[in-house]
Amino acid sequence: MATKPGTTMNTIHRFLSSELAGEIEFLTARTRSLGSARANKLLEPLDLKVRSYSVLSLACSGQAPTQRELAEFLSLDPSQIVPLVDQLEGRGLVERTADPNDRRSKVITGTRSGEQLYSKARKATAEGEAVAMAKLSKVEQETLRDLLSRIAFRD
Repeated sequence: MATKPGTTMNTIHRFLSSELAGEIEFLTARTRSLGSARANKLLEPLDLKVRSYSVLSLACSGQAPTQRELAEFLSLDPSQIVPLVDQLEGRGLVERTADPNDRRSKVITGTRSGEQLYSKARKATAEGEAVAMAKLSKVEQETLRDLLSRIAFRD
């Protein structure tokens, strides 16, 4: 059976009055899912996904994160960070060096190629964010950013 045009929007409108549609955890999970899908589509021509983009962004931040810090900040298991760094390192976008404070740890830094790709990727994600935030005023966007930051980094 073929789907009728507009069925997705009909389904969304149908369930907007449900309790679930007003739950903060559901709303943030849905927003994250839609945002990740949008960002992955925009990052695809650069052969990046949201997770690898996040690692590349922090590697190019000048903050010299360790793999453990990447895992902690990105809320990923350390075992998920290793293949992300391996992939980026294999492409010549990041490099691992010994942490001067703990030689057992590795610091991840962006290479010149990594910084160039990150610049392109950041432009792509900024375009996606602009589309997502288009229905909000600049003040509302900053308020949302502030509120989400307070929830995400409450410690």
